[in-house]
Amino acid sequence: MPGTLVAMPGVPPEGEPVPADGALPATATREVGARGFGVYVHVPFCASRCGYCDFNTYTSAELGGGATREEYADTVLAELRLAARVLGDTPPPRVDTVFVGGGTPTLLPADDLARILDAVDRTWGLASDAEVTTEANPESVTPESLKALRAAGYTRISLGMQSAAPGVLAILDRRHSAGRATAAATEARDAGFDHVNLDLIYGTPGESAEDFARSLDEVVAAGVDHVSAYALIVEDGTRLAARMRRGELPYPDDDVAADRYLAAEAALGAAGFSWYEVSNWARTPAARCRHNLLYWAGGDWWGLGPGAHSHVGGVRWWNVKHPTAYAQRLAAGTSPGLAREILNPDEAHMEDVMLRLRLASGLPLDVLDPAGRAAADRALADGLLDPAGHAAGRAVLTLRGRLLADAVVRDLLP
Repeated sequence: MPGTLVAMPGVPPEGEPVPADGALPATATREVGARGFGVYVHVPFCASRCGYCDFNTYTSAELGGGATREEYADTVLAELRLAARVLGDTPPPRVDTVFVGGGTPTLLPADDLARILDAVDRTWGLASDAEVTTEANPESVTPESLKALRAAGYTRISLGMQSAAPGVLAILDRRHSAGRATAAATEARDAGFDHVNLDLIYGTPGESAEDFARSLDEVVAAGVDHVSAYALIVEDGTRLAARMRRGELPYPDDDVAADRYLAAEAALGAAGFSWYEVSNWARTPAARCRHNLLYWAGGDWWGLGPGAHSHVGGVRWWNVKHPTAYAQRLAAGTSPGLAREILNPDEAHMEDVMLRLRLASGLPLDVLDPAGRAAADRALADGLLDPAGHAAGRAVLTLRGRLLADAVVRDLLP
């Protein structure tokens, strides 16, 4: 289905323990940042839980002591100090990207988001051209807060629009009005943000083709330079999944999702956007999300916050999920890391193929084994890979290939 991401290799439920001091193997820190270095900050707070969301987020009523918004920035800074000690003599040459996600990061005061960014800069140094992104719900920002974030050094904002149709927003349990996302995008541009993204979700039960066309029209009219569009995925344990099990709503339809993806490609392409990853379009190369490109290209990043994942030199680890447990570990002077895994060459290759094939730049054919190259030849014959890209030695998805990206990946792997 378009807009989905191939499942990553299963993370062991327990992994191996993270040392109390968070120390990494010397082999992992030898060339930190050789492929770029980013910082991800997870802010777990939401004003309410959307019906489709299974992210590691919490409303105020779900949290206990030690995990309040007022204390959160200081807790994140404690993990940043631990990170600085872990990398110690082998710090990254610079921080290329910072991405503050959630949750709703902009439920924190702009001053707290500014303090976190300043601490990252003082710890490792921001590159002069660093991309600094925050996610935001449209109702959680104002012209004043946006100006404060821009003045603090944030260069990019990603707003959760999801749809322009009131009925679709109601099914998704979104709190903002139908026009608020595009108004917030205009306010962000007026505040001086270099890049503004709007997120869309398509394939929601009850969404008509006209609803999605209107959403695309409003995104284009908002003047943003980046659009992300994802097929609705119904995750177990969410309110939306429960409603579907009870028969209150139909399950998403794959054919409808494919039609919506084709509509997005047509509308955004006509407006001057180009795809650079299966679910992401940008007006210019400079508008592409560099932080996500860092992930897809196998770079290094440190994830701060409860449930955040990190990757340095082939070692991936993940923090405890609950904000209270996260705060308690840091208060005790120990790593919040829950477990980690060290990727072996086969796992690293699998992830490389999964992620790079989704990019418009494609995957070098010479990284595939003979069976994979034979599969690429078959995909070319089936119209799933681009002939010009193949002739240049790369596997590049065609539009039809993007619709079947997961299947293409499976065929290319052993």
